[in-house]
Amino acid sequence: MIFKQYYLPSLSHASYLIGDRASRIALIVDPQRDCDCYLRDAEQKGLRIKYIFLTHFHADFVAGHLELQDQTGAKICLGAAARADYPFQAFANGDQITCGSLRVQVLETPGHTPESISLLLFDLKQSLDQPSAILTGDALLMGDVGRSDLFTKQALSPQDCAADLYDSLHQKILNLPDETMVYPAHGQGTHCATFVDPVLSSSLGTQKRSNRALQATTKRAFVEFLTAHQPEPLPYFLYDVSLNARNRSRLDGVYNQALQPLTLDQVLRWKTSRAQMLDVRDPADFSKGHLVGSLNIALSGKFERWAGTLLLPETPILLITAPGQAREAVLRLARIGLDHVVGYLKDGTLALKGTPELIRTVSRISCEELEEQLMSEAPPYIVDVRTSEEWTERRIGRSISIPLHHLETRLHEIPMDQDLVVLCSNGYRSSIAASLLRQHDFCRVKDLIGGFEDWEHRVMNPASYSADVTSQTGGR
Repeated sequence: MIFKQYYLPSLSHASYLIGDRASRIALIVDPQRDCDCYLRDAEQKGLRIKYIFLTHFHADFVAGHLELQDQTGAKICLGAAARADYPFQAFANGDQITCGSLRVQVLETPGHTPESISLLLFDLKQSLDQPSAILTGDALLMGDVGRSDLFTKQALSPQDCAADLYDSLHQKILNLPDETMVYPAHGQGTHCATFVDPVLSSSLGTQKRSNRALQATTKRAFVEFLTAHQPEPLPYFLYDVSLNARNRSRLDGVYNQALQPLTLDQVLRWKTSRAQMLDVRDPADFSKGHLVGSLNIALSGKFERWAGTLLLPETPILLITAPGQAREAVLRLARIGLDHVVGYLKDGTLALKGTPELIRTVSRISCEELEEQLMSEAPPYIVDVRTSEEWTERRIGRSISIPLHHLETRLHEIPMDQDLVVLCSNGYRSSIAASLLRQHDFCRVKDLIGGFEDWEHRVMNPASYSADVTSQTGGR
């Protein structure tokens, strides 16, 4: 058996190539949308890709099953409960395919989503009845299980889905031999679960002993664990679930539309028609000068998460990039289904030379400067755009908490006639926040360089912290 795991850190996404040397047949599981890596490796190993499995309709990325099918003619394979508007082969519990000495058996494992499946892999040269591995999708992750609230219908609550997942785990997965290797569809950092460990595989026995969710010994305890304190799903998740079930556009078509260099006049016409102006440069470059009305989400950070949170998926997007960034930006947007990029500003911000009325800047402030201003008679209004949990744990005492994903709906809480300082942990989210505030005519905005992490390292004044924070162990 040929087995290869692929991992895409920006999406915490794992996919797989499994092949049989004798029959030279391969299957791909949960492919990413840009699928050249599978095609290249299959060719190098002399394999023909015949099957493409999706373990479920993923919420946090657009899978590459359609692109891969166009390239190979392979069959798309889904669980029997799936409904899609493209042809696919449905696999019910116990269904299997055999390719030479490789056997793949499907287990229906609903819970994370209703149509979820897991794949048992048998190397028939080693054993006819003992699987060597299981690909669990998001049913079982390293240290956790997939959350149950991302894709529910009116008749199926998160509690119902959690109960289904408990049954899937205890009736179909956890009774496998302890030495069975477990390979999930996501790693640490995914928003499809909360407590994922940094490893990308382990034995089932290790998971039985260490997985937090599996320590709940009753269905009731498991349901309570899984449905408590889940963060909000990201706004684009349901959109991506729908795209993964639709016969949507292909990545090559997205490239053809998006990689169009546009003149400044063309860009301004798009801007007038309410296209979304997205500047993907680093925060320091954005602050020095950008097109008025543009939003800064830098490629250097958690780009996909914030693009999917703040951009409208079916509204045209126009890119402002540094040289050589356009293709990467288009790809990373397309990986989460933001396909409506109409082009990029030719020559980037150099195209704005001679048009100062179109250029805006964002002032940046150092930690030392902020500390001094906080001691003045007219201190600035501080907006902390980290999560409420981060703010509660440690914060600058005079700050207010407005998490970035809530900022646009809470603008009315921020005074327009005061100096503002926005901060996050390291300056990435605060640059997004500062650009969003500038879009909404907040003119007196400054971005804290280095964020709260630099503040903690550089500022030693206890008066700058709230009383409840300074009283904590280790607090200043």
